[in-house]
Amino acid sequence: MNFELARTNMVAQQLRTWDVLDTHTLSAFSELPREHFMPAAYRRLAYSDSAIPIGCGQHTMPPKTEARMLQALAPQPGERALEVGTGCGFVTALLGRSCRSVLSVEIEPELHHSARQRLAGAWGRNVRLHLGDGLHGWPAEGPYDVIAVTGSVAEVDPALLAQLAPGGRLFVVVGQPPVMAARLITRLGDDMYRSEALFETLLAPLKGAEPRPRFTL
Repeated sequence: MNFELARTNMVAQQLRTWDVLDTHTLSAFSELPREHFMPAAYRRLAYSDSAIPIGCGQHTMPPKTEARMLQALAPQPGERALEVGTGCGFVTALLGRSCRSVLSVEIEPELHHSARQRLAGAWGRNVRLHLGDGLHGWPAEGPYDVIAVTGSVAEVDPALLAQLAPGGRLFVVVGQPPVMAARLITRLGDDMYRSEALFETLLAPLKGAEPRPRFTL
C-alpha cells in the first residue's frame, strides 16, 4: 500500500475539509507516519476517516478529530504537555513534535508497553510515558501549558484545570451520548478560565469516567 499517497489524500480530503487550516498542524500530519502507530492488522486503515481498534477495548480518534485537537491546543516549542491516555502513541508523537516535553499517562499496561515500543527513537525523544491512572491528571509534575485528554468525561475535573499554567490550554470532550462536545479551556488567571465549544463529536470515555447508569421509574 502507498502510505505516502494515503497520507496526502487524508490531509487534503479529511483535514482541510474539516476546517483544519493551520500550517503547523497540516505539516505534522503530512510528515508523521500514522501507520507506524497502528496495530499491524489495521495498518492499511491508518488514514481512513474512522476510529481504529488498538486493543483493550480502546480505539483511536479519527484523524480529523486528532487534527482539530492539535490545531486548537496550538502547542509551542517551549511548552510542556500532559496527555491523559497514551493509546497507540500517535497523538503523543504529535505533541512531542510540537512541544519541549510531553508526559503521557496510560492506565492499560498493554497499551503503555506497545506505545513505548512505537515511540522508541526519534518520535519519542522528548516524551516520557507513565503507567497509571491519569483521570485526574498528573499533578506531581505540573503545571502544564497543554493538556490533551484523549477520552471523554461527563464533566471537566477541577483537578485538571488546576494543573494548567497561566495561559495553558486543555482539550477535552465533555458529555454523554448522544450529546458530546469538544471543548478548549484556557486558564486566564488564578481562578479565571475561558471555555470554548469547538465541535460536536462522539468519543468513548476514559477508563473510570464511564457514565453512571440512569434509573427510570
